[in-house]
Amino acid sequence: MLDEIKKDLADINIFFDEWFSEKENIHGAANESDESKLDQIKDILDSKGVLEERDGALWFKATQFGDTQDWVLIKSDGSPTYFLADIAYHYDKFKRGFKSIINVWGADHHGHVSRLKAALRSLGLDDSRFNVVLIQFVRLMRQGKEVAMSKRAGTYVTMRDVVDEVGSDVTRFFLLMRSSESHLDFDLDLAKKEASENPVYYIQYAHARIASIFRKASETDITESKEHLELLQAPQEIELIKKLLLFPEVVVDSAQARAPHKVAYYLQEVASEFHVYYNKCRVVDGDRDMSGARLYLINCVQTVLCNGLKLLGVSAPERM
Repeated sequence: MLDEIKKDLADINIFFDEWFSEKENIHGAANESDESKLDQIKDILDSKGVLEERDGALWFKATQFGDTQDWVLIKSDGSPTYFLADIAYHYDKFKRGFKSIINVWGADHHGHVSRLKAALRSLGLDDSRFNVVLIQFVRLMRQGKEVAMSKRAGTYVTMRDVVDEVGSDVTRFFLLMRSSESHLDFDLDLAKKEASENPVYYIQYAHARIASIFRKASETDITESKEHLELLQAPQEIELIKKLLLFPEVVVDSAQARAPHKVAYYLQEVASEFHVYYNKCRVVDGDRDMSGARLYLINCVQTVLCNGLKLLGVSAPERM
């Protein structure tokens, strides 16, 4: 099952450097004499005087560290709670020396953030290094209706199903198109369209169209040149240049805010500006100096589109 998961992720350009074993967390390493990580973290918490037996269970005194209530770590039947496993897992992350720890959780787990931060503080760790990105639900839509899924009924659609239907580029881009705080309606019909309404197609087509212009230009003796950029005076050219100049700022803002959707929106805007420009201004014509300047400009557009798509893990085809 793990091999299947790794393959599915690899097919949409998602790779993890390390996989953490839940089995090792609960049962210890292969050497049976090794203490499990759950036992280790329980001993550490106990040594700090933050545990208390109550009603036959073992509790973590979270209220002493800013949380609104205390939490059970070992139930009265002797079995550990998920909370104890989470503490052990994150303690291990801190011990591996990460300066910043970012978790991606479903929004329905928001109440878990404060108690985990309390546990980290009780261990003497800097909880400001621990951050959680809460993501909202994704609804699959087909022909304007939600694709019904139910855990209870055992009916569901896997990511593999979606990738097989719409492709890895579209799957990635659609999932990155919205802020993590926003609900996402994943429109399967739109995702398969080869039209301007499909944002992935729209951006990739702009990149491919520029590649096509350069192929045609190569049949002449006109090449790109920045010698006469002062000739780029058309309103569409000025707007396109202004948009390109924003790229470094957008990337920094997106990284600092952990908001890749900002890059996705920006690429749609660049593609839109380019398509308007292409329809208004002929890139290669009889004016050699103007053609060279315009080829230089669209090369810059292509570079920004390619780099932006690369940041999102989406391909930039030269033919479509």
